[in-house]
Amino acid sequence: MSTNNGGLSRRRGAGGGGGGEDSTHTNSSRPSSTGGAPGGGGNHGHRSSVDGGKVFADPRDLQIENENKTQPRLTLMEEVLLLGLKDKQGYLSFWNDNISYTLRGCILMELAFRKRIAMVKDPNRRKYALADRYIEVVNDKLTGEVLLDETLKMINSTQERMSVGQWIDLLSGETWNVMKVGFQLKQVRERLAKGLVDKGVLRTEKRNFLIFDMATHPVTDSAVKEEVVKRACTTLISRSNGSTTSLTDRENPVVFQQLRTVTMVCAAYAANVLENALMYLNHEMREVAYTKVDELLSDYSQYPFVSPASKDEVAGNDLQMEIIAAVLNVFTKMDSIL
Repeated sequence: MSTNNGGLSRRRGAGGGGGGEDSTHTNSSRPSSTGGAPGGGGNHGHRSSVDGGKVFADPRDLQIENENKTQPRLTLMEEVLLLGLKDKQGYLSFWNDNISYTLRGCILMELAFRKRIAMVKDPNRRKYALADRYIEVVNDKLTGEVLLDETLKMINSTQERMSVGQWIDLLSGETWNVMKVGFQLKQVRERLAKGLVDKGVLRTEKRNFLIFDMATHPVTDSAVKEEVVKRACTTLISRSNGSTTSLTDRENPVVFQQLRTVTMVCAAYAANVLENALMYLNHEMREVAYTKVDELLSDYSQYPFVSPASKDEVAGNDLQMEIIAAVLNVFTKMDSIL
């Protein structure tokens, strides 16, 4: 099994031009397959039927509604982006070149958490490094999240099997193969911000930056960001290794809630935005937090996880959890971590 590094000497560097793929306004042509997904064009295509004054609900709508009850309000990508945004100014640091690559990895982890993709079930896969193992679509039902569905369709419609590392590179535009540049996801940060606007977390404003105007997205619902920050800080200053269930988690119906929190802080660390969540801690506690996130990233970037984390969540989901570990393993090789 070969990787698709294609001359790329490293996964993602601090000067890798992370803003380039998000700033363009052209849509690349990429293979897509809408016919194979239940519901065709998405969740909005389901309609109820009326017969003699009686309204019959579409069973697919009920399935989506039931699934949504166990999914968080914000995706993993949105939480990481939210940590990076300046509350009042509404934009990311211009010098952050790591977040774009990290967000692509978060997309794969979110699809794994939603049980849409998994490692190819091949006994020989363990001969290869986590990031070099092939992934496949195991459920092509759309999620209702635009970026997730776009990625899901690309993976599902691609005949060539590719690994976790290859997909993160391709989604980021990190390839020398001109035949695969169409896999690059465009304007990811802006699209995520607009999604948070639709969810009432952010608002859109126009700001003038000397010679050009730029859309910014200040925080509107500060309680949502405060919850993300609090969850990150609580995880990093507690003595547990991510396996202890908090009262909030026990009462939360969201699946993989503990693992989601662990991956969120690790992704925020790789994206160079974790410091925004830790700014409320004193210097000593920040040092504790950074030591802790290093430990978490080490424990969860291999599978089986070194930490005895939430065994109930992991049980029966090994092929999905391998993707989580593989993405985090890719993060450990980023310049922001090294």
